Amino acid sequence: MTASIIEDFKSVSDLKKKTSEIFKQIRHTGRPVFITVNGKPNAVLIDIDVFEKKLKALNLGILLNEAEEDVKNGNIRSARDFLRELKLSAKL
Repeated sequence: MTASIIEDFKSVSDLKKKTSEIFKQIRHTGRPVFITVNGKPNAVLIDIDVFEKKLKALNLGILLNEAEEDVKNGNIRSARDFLRELKLSAKL
């Protein structure tokens, strides 16, 4: 999903004047729209479904990074021990 400088960069004035058109564009293309103030990027508008997917991916990446650190630091246990502990906690 590559941004288009012509289509995906809008001034804050454009946002004020053409709000519904910009939201339709975001939903239709799935691409974010970059809002500029005085010619410089200032904010990003993104479709909520795209945002939720990116947030899930980010959260998964964070969890994987933590897991990799645990393995690197030797904070591991066997699957058998984990499953036994899980089974015991389910009974409580």
